[in-house]
Amino acid sequence: MSVKEALGLFLSYGYAFALLLVMEALGRKFAWPQRVTRKLIHIGAGMWIWGVLYFFNERLWGILPYATFILLNYLFYRRQTFSQMDDEKSTPGTVYFAISITLLFLLCWWPEGPLDYIPQAVAGIMAMTWGDAFASLLGQAYGKKSYRVFSHHRTWLGSSAMFIFSFMAIGITLWVLPASTLSPFSMTMASGKIIINALVAAAVATLAEAWAPAGTDNLTVPLLTSASLILLY
Repeated sequence: MSVKEALGLFLSYGYAFALLLVMEALGRKFAWPQRVTRKLIHIGAGMWIWGVLYFFNERLWGILPYATFILLNYLFYRRQTFSQMDDEKSTPGTVYFAISITLLFLLCWWPEGPLDYIPQAVAGIMAMTWGDAFASLLGQAYGKKSYRVFSHHRTWLGSSAMFIFSFMAIGITLWVLPASTLSPFSMTMASGKIIINALVAAAVATLAEAWAPAGTDNLTVPLLTSASLILLY
């Protein structure tokens, strides 16, 4: 392990616990609804994958923090350690999100080549990070008209937000990450192809979010979105 990777491990765990503690304190101080603090934690956790790509060259070391939080998030969920993230009505979505990230990095991240598919994996994770967060925040706060999928309800506003923010997050990722210093062995795409791929993948993400039972969208959205981008690629 290099010095940079050792620092990366330290910062990964420090960042994760700082995020939880800060959101716990802010949520209590300002009486924020749990649905807000939970999604802020969700965004913060998802965005750290960029830190992983920066600090780690050995993929197994880079995967370790998220793999660790599969167990830690399960313990936090069962014991309701952080009230701003979990309560008696919460789903184990945080556990599923850590599983998705770990699987995608394990399967797609090849920092030493010959071909790296991490841009497609990160794009799927970003769809979940930003698309799902805004779908929930906007849909629950302002969504008036709803529809039913199996036994659960979704709002049209929430699904629209899911599509728009997923499209933007996927498009930015596919534009910025390929062939960069964070993923030198991935292939770039023309602007037109990025837009088309982002539109298709955003549609997949929106359908995966609408269809999935509560909490399981943390599995279906990143995994199916990333898979669709790899197939399109």
